[in-house]
Amino acid sequence: MVITYLGQEFFKVGFGDITLALNPISKDSKLKTSKFGADVALSSTNHVDMNGFDQVSFGEKKAFEISGPGEYEVKEVFIKGFASESQISGEKGMNTIYTIELEGMHICFLGALSNKDLSSETLEAIDDIDILFVPIGGKGVLAPADAYKLAVKLEPRLIIPMHWSEDKASLKQFLKEAGEESTKPVDKLTLKKKDLEGKEGDVVVLEPVA
Repeated sequence: MVITYLGQEFFKVGFGDITLALNPISKDSKLKTSKFGADVALSSTNHVDMNGFDQVSFGEKKAFEISGPGEYEVKEVFIKGFASESQISGEKGMNTIYTIELEGMHICFLGALSNKDLSSETLEAIDDIDILFVPIGGKGVLAPADAYKLAVKLEPRLIIPMHWSEDKASLKQFLKEAGEESTKPVDKLTLKKKDLEGKEGDVVVLEPVA
């Protein structure tokens, strides 16, 4: 699996011939975006910074679009979505937390989550997380301290902070909360299931490449 960060909450996840796009940035956003062909695209919140399905259907690939709670199976990728809260742009709305199973790994993508208190049903459903994507930027999503507290509670093997590319101070604060101030960003994350053995809440910072 290869994970690349494209800014804000936009990630490209590739494994074999399959490509996932997580919260792609729309061409209507003021943020810089990227265009490529994905097999599956997930949007957690209906906001131009995170609903850019237009950017991830390209060439022969037209992305299967997922934008809310439910259960989905696409090309042997198993996805579940759970309703939660977001307050992007000061407006309270729905955010979808996604769990993704692929290559024997369990991914949890929290999206533009604003409330650190998840329902007991959601907590039970997102148990046993290999890789957790957690928003840390405040201003409508979790603040760094709350983001780290929730990450610890969820007990993932790897933690990938997101929603900080426009505010690097929030990343600095998050790493301080985690006691990981010396962590250096990497261009991409390449890993297999065996690479997760023995890891407990390790923080990986991905450098935005968009």
